[in-house]
Amino acid sequence: MPAARQGWDPDGKPRKPRIVGIGAQKAGTSWLSEMLAQHPRIWTPPFKEVQFFNHRFVPEHRQWLPWHFRRSKENLVRRHIATGTPMTPEMAAYLSEITTGEMFTAKWYRSVFAPAPPGTRPIDITPEYSTLPDEGVDFVADFLPQAQFIYIIRHPVDRAISQLKMNLRRKGRSPASLDDWMAEIEAPELMDRGDYAAYLPRWRARFGPDRLLVLPFGRIARDPQGLIRDVEAFLDLPAAEYQGLHKKVFAAPGGPSVPDAARAELRARLEPQFAFLQATMPAAFLDDLR
Repeated sequence: MPAARQGWDPDGKPRKPRIVGIGAQKAGTSWLSEMLAQHPRIWTPPFKEVQFFNHRFVPEHRQWLPWHFRRSKENLVRRHIATGTPMTPEMAAYLSEITTGEMFTAKWYRSVFAPAPPGTRPIDITPEYSTLPDEGVDFVADFLPQAQFIYIIRHPVDRAISQLKMNLRRKGRSPASLDDWMAEIEAPELMDRGDYAAYLPRWRARFGPDRLLVLPFGRIARDPQGLIRDVEAFLDLPAAEYQGLHKKVFAAPGGPSVPDAARAELRARLEPQFAFLQATMPAAFLDDLR
């Protein structure tokens, strides 16, 4: 567990994160979280995705957030049981505090990062943050005046297909025909979560390159060492050693193959994203999208 590796300050005071991973969903944020959790000067909560800002500004997300926190707590308990490691009283009290009572307030958000030991920077990696509306990004800029942000961009079709397969696994569905597949790609989040043309300019309008680092997903596979060194340089952190640089943290099962016709339809619908990326990103970045 990240907290066990990094230390735990049971008397820590509520504080804000200094590093925020804002997305995109299905674009390597779990890998980034797993790597940065190993850096001695970064502290991650014992679960990924705090979901504070999108709870405040994306009302439809509130429907599934109670499930998210129940699942996160259950996963932590199962992990302790599987490894035979008793959960400390401090950890149990912390989990109880942040999963009961009034959640998603500013006070609650700060309490999530309270156990970060002195000398470490707390981090919140929640890919849904990339979808915040303008007023949400304004709030983030005001609420986190010292934070730095990391946004990973993935090939639009690959990202949408990865999310589509996740949806199918969670819902226990397996499309039997092309018509079934075409119905599945109507899910609005397939377009919404990868709407770089709408979201990236919002963040860039408020945060310069010293505050916002945009990375291509493909470098995680092609050059993970170089990518993590770029992240360290951006955060002004010393180089650290990492285990599992070349592994996929949540490698998706194969699942059913998406028919070519459905892929082609996704490609056509996502054409505005390709046009935006080609107009705003350098060629080397585009080469590393996948």
